[in-house]
Amino acid sequence: MNINLARFRQLHRMLVPFMVLPLLLTLITGLGFQFAIVGDRPGDFYWLLTLHRGKFGPVDLSLIYPVLNALGLLTLVITGFIMWWRSPSRRGKRAE
Repeated sequence: MNINLARFRQLHRMLVPFMVLPLLLTLITGLGFQFAIVGDRPGDFYWLLTLHRGKFGPVDLSLIYPVLNALGLLTLVITGFIMWWRSPSRRGKRAE
């Protein structure tokens, strides 16, 4: 199977700028809320969970936000893995 690495690189490069902010937001709000639970103060930080789930004030993306986040991250992982797997430096190591 001949895989064109340029297409994977192009898809990866195109998707990264759109995925950085949502993934960082999900990571930071999830971690922050977990710290609130450990500190026995989840009620004071419920707004973090609201952001984590995709409700941004009047804009409620809670139904689609996790799905888009998951699909975007899965695409980045798959394209990144394929680029790594098919990289010339890795192929050189397999030949040895």
